[in-house]
Amino acid sequence: MSATIDNPSGISIAGFGSHVLEPREPGQGRLRYLKGGTGAPLVLLHTVRTQAEHFRHLIPLVQQRYTVYALDLPGMGHSEIVPGASYQEPVMRAAVKSLITRLDLRDVSLLGESMGAVLALTTAADLPERVRRVVAINPYDYAGGIARSSVLARFIVTGVLAPGIGPLLAGLEPRPIMRAVLKGGLVDTTALRDDYLDELLKVGHRPGYPIVARAVYASLPSLIAARSRYRAASAPVHLLYGEKDWSRASDRQANKQLLPSAEFTEVPGTGHFLALERPDVPARLLNQVA
Repeated sequence: MSATIDNPSGISIAGFGSHVLEPREPGQGRLRYLKGGTGAPLVLLHTVRTQAEHFRHLIPLVQQRYTVYALDLPGMGHSEIVPGASYQEPVMRAAVKSLITRLDLRDVSLLGESMGAVLALTTAADLPERVRRVVAINPYDYAGGIARSSVLARFIVTGVLAPGIGPLLAGLEPRPIMRAVLKGGLVDTTALRDDYLDELLKVGHRPGYPIVARAVYASLPSLIAARSRYRAASAPVHLLYGEKDWSRASDRQANKQLLPSAEFTEVPGTGHFLALERPDVPARLLNQVA
């Protein structure tokens, strides 16, 4: 069901091993995840075009209190790429639920950033008996998404989704362009480390990955539609936003209205990739109540 593997990533986290969850159904792929630490389970969910190592600086701050499971979402990071697979929100959510249920995790804390925040909230709605709390960082559940960050990002995303030229653009990803697009999600641009950029570029050259990238960007409407599931989440929720996140005040207010009992924190001087810029903030939230 689950097996330890050699770490395929160029980034290692002390005390953490790389594992795979084998598929049970046709059309599913192997899911790779990192595991380490001690205590109640904490599942970390990354965002578009990233992977489990996105939380490399958060993990050391919480691993003394939690057994951490950092998942590579389907087709992303070093999880298996399955030709013709869907990357719509319900399919991605099913993968998160599979990790939790097949490993029989209970009393789970879910932390997701961006797309991962949406999946954390919808998974909590589906697994109320297993999920203890949710920390949702900068939910990616509004029209535009990364295209709001800069003219360059808008051009890239529009081009990747375009018929004909889209697959070609998705497979190019020159290093300077990739760096510039990712820095559009940061206030402190030094938080994007060269080794992490190298890892993302390496993953982007996996056979079939450009198809995954296009499909994930095209799945944005399903993330917006998934907001209707938020109200069904009975676990305590903390909405955490970077002051300069791509979401607008109206987007944040809409989620506060959907989740009126949720705690809400806006972190000054941070952008969309808060786990890179200020991992101490979500770590403090997680460690306060464990």
